[in-house]
Amino acid sequence: MLLHRSVLVPLTAAGVLAAGTGGWYAVGGSPNGSTTGATAGPAAAQGSGEEVAPLARSMQLPWPREGQASVAVEGIGSLGTRGEQKPVPIASVTKVMTAYVILKHHPMSADAPGATVVADQRAADESYSSVETTAPVLAGRKYTQRRLLELMMVPSGNNVARLLARWDTGDEKAFVAKMNRAAAGLGMRATTYTGVSGMEASTRSTAVDQLRLARAAMKDPAFRRIVATASVTAPGAGVTFRNTNKLLGHDGVIGLKTGSSTPAGGNLVWATTQEVAGVRRLVIGVVLHQRAGTSPAEGSAAAHEAGRALIAAIRAGLPAAANRASQ
Repeated sequence: MLLHRSVLVPLTAAGVLAAGTGGWYAVGGSPNGSTTGATAGPAAAQGSGEEVAPLARSMQLPWPREGQASVAVEGIGSLGTRGEQKPVPIASVTKVMTAYVILKHHPMSADAPGATVVADQRAADESYSSVETTAPVLAGRKYTQRRLLELMMVPSGNNVARLLARWDTGDEKAFVAKMNRAAAGLGMRATTYTGVSGMEASTRSTAVDQLRLARAAMKDPAFRRIVATASVTAPGAGVTFRNTNKLLGHDGVIGLKTGSSTPAGGNLVWATTQEVAGVRRLVIGVVLHQRAGTSPAEGSAAAHEAGRALIAAIRAGLPAAANRASQ
């Protein structure tokens, strides 16, 4: 979530939701979704290089009526892509790449605190912005890399994203260049990053590209653990935030990232697990540009509803479709 919002309202007593953070379930096939249109078909889309899995033809997925979406299943392949894959603003979904680049250059194990980062005055001054989503940090205070990544990904702190970028490269523009190089390396040909938080409407991507990134990011155990975090407390501030992903902890959902603004509409990258023929599979989906031009709250609600509908249909229909395909 971000843009045209005040600082998130803290929770006085945040309960911990159950969210699986088990081992990586490597998604089979190429790194992104496939066909366009409301139903899955056999042809590869947008030069993705991956065909829709045959079993998807028998599944009637409730694709969103607007924007764009894409879904893939570990070991099975794409379940299809909906909507024209043209670059659109992605708001705080941008932070998936920010976290991905930070962890590439500063790797850490699933449970490790990571490096020590000292918050600068700028990050502290930006903590209580009235025009964007932030998380409180104190100038001169030492934070672990993990806690800052949590404050960036869980309540979607824009100021923390910028702090991490400055810590990594000393300059936000230099970090953005790293993000674009990483995108190019992943084959995200329709993606351009112009900032590290998603505040800029000029940062644009597609559902197919963001699915490609999510599949790469979920290979990192630390990233998986962070995006499955239900709530986080800001050290020294006594403020606890709940994850902006309202699907987390329900229907096997273990992540991933929300993002909303008036230009971007509602955006949601989600990850869930589903047992298929006795094998636990990772399912990743992306929904972008829902109710663009409305309020961030309306867009976010639409993205969550679209994600929830897809997840419910996949969890209900995927096992049977896989069984039919194997006969």
